[in-house]
Amino acid sequence: MTVFQAVILGLVQGLAEFLPISSSAHLVLAPWVFGWSDPGLSFDVALHVGTLVAVLWYFRAEWVKLTQSAIALLRTRKADTEDKRRFLYLVVATIPAAIGGILLEDYAETTFRSPALMAVTLMVMGVVLWAVDRYAVKDRALSSLGLRDAVVIGLAQVLALVPGVSRSGSTMTAGRALGFDRQSAAVFSFLMSMPVTAAAAVLKVPDLLRTEGITATLVAGVISAGLSSWLAIAVLLRYVSRHSFGVFAVYRLALGVVILTLLATRG
Repeated sequence: MTVFQAVILGLVQGLAEFLPISSSAHLVLAPWVFGWSDPGLSFDVALHVGTLVAVLWYFRAEWVKLTQSAIALLRTRKADTEDKRRFLYLVVATIPAAIGGILLEDYAETTFRSPALMAVTLMVMGVVLWAVDRYAVKDRALSSLGLRDAVVIGLAQVLALVPGVSRSGSTMTAGRALGFDRQSAAVFSFLMSMPVTAAAAVLKVPDLLRTEGITATLVAGVISAGLSSWLAIAVLLRYVSRHSFGVFAVYRLALGVVILTLLATRG
């Protein structure tokens, strides 16, 4: 893989990670479409380090409060403030994805990376995203988040192990189905990305470093992913405060059709 290809994949990862269009699908599809060698799941996870830094920096004030709340929660063992409860709910929401990642790791590296499967999941989840955003009652603020909400959104995150579903898409759709406004659903989805991404990086990145080392290609990809992730977060939060998720649903349907067309024309 060249530095140019790594930068392109980093841009794809960063922009798609926080938009409900599935970054994992785009990372698999980009090499397939352009005829590049597939860098594999470990490289994809390494790019997530850039998005991890972006979400930590963008929500740095929130993470400081959550860290302080976590320490206070451990000391008092009482979830008696909104920040303490939010930290607890983030932990709860992360558990299903952690279990699913362990159980389905082999499938995530092989079967789930099928272009045909991604085309179907992109289209199906696009319709679900649009329908929930359009018809569900949704006026709850993030401050009303409860334990049941955290469990449901956490279970939705497990679906994102299949490229094409989209981690942000599945969690924001679940949040909207539970009645949260778009910005609240997006913020909690972004916060949820940190522990899952960090855990995946801890598991996968050391293997990549042992085999490939710290290369210019890897560094370029991570930096590219970090910068584009920050941009995606800023743009999406502004966008959803005024607009629906409809444009992302249309994009997903169009991309699914393109993939199926390419599969048919390539035999």
